[in-house]
Amino acid sequence: MVFPIADDNTDRRVTPIATYVIIAINVAVFALFQQFGANLKFTFALAAVPQEIATGQDAVTPDRILVDPRTGMQFKVPGLQPTPLPVYFTLLTSMFMHGGLLHLLGNMWFLFIFGDNIEDDLGHARYVAFYLLTGLVAALAHVAVSLGGDGALTPMVGASGAISGVLGAYLVLHPHRRVHVLLFRILMEVPGWVAVGIWFLFQLINGLGMLGGSVEGGVAYAAHIGGFLAGVVLAWPFSLGRRLRDQPVYRRGPPPAWWQ
Repeated sequence: MVFPIADDNTDRRVTPIATYVIIAINVAVFALFQQFGANLKFTFALAAVPQEIATGQDAVTPDRILVDPRTGMQFKVPGLQPTPLPVYFTLLTSMFMHGGLLHLLGNMWFLFIFGDNIEDDLGHARYVAFYLLTGLVAALAHVAVSLGGDGALTPMVGASGAISGVLGAYLVLHPHRRVHVLLFRILMEVPGWVAVGIWFLFQLINGLGMLGGSVEGGVAYAAHIGGFLAGVVLAWPFSLGRRLRDQPVYRRGPPPAWWQ
């Protein structure tokens, strides 16, 4: 798996205010409303559920008793909760909730690394519209492959789909930008198309099992793929009329001071 550490922002023209606000909202929702993952009733009320989106009808399921295989202790997990607004709005609300602290930190780090460049390209308002639109496309892609079996009633949360859209735009608009990554425990510098391309290849390989409607390891790979492809397609239309930065041929440069 490729993990980004930093990229070249020496030519950035604006402060990525929208990216910082989106990150702050995600953190605030997780801390204040999801209570760091403890408030499952809130999460299950506003998560996107494929069956609800497909039918337009709210689904409520009973609580479940699960057994911890390590300790043998039983614990109760709430079922799907009543949604206090039309279920289609969960396509939006689910984009600002996360399944756990690592899920949140991973998503926000990717957004922090790549989002500022796309916001600089599109401008603040277009960037927010782009982010939300690719997130919606990603959620619908997940719904499309999850209507059969248990996946139909499995709630989906996370900003991964929208962030995948940002990565798709990065591939189109910044293929030669220098990106410092951790790849198979090795620190290296690669062009943007390599960093993002390896990430997408990983999603594609793991997402092949999604055709049956399952969620592999709790990860909605179909949402990642759908959001990424939406970002690739929409990057140029959203950047029309904007003065984009030059994209020179990739040249290896000195590492940042903190890297040495």
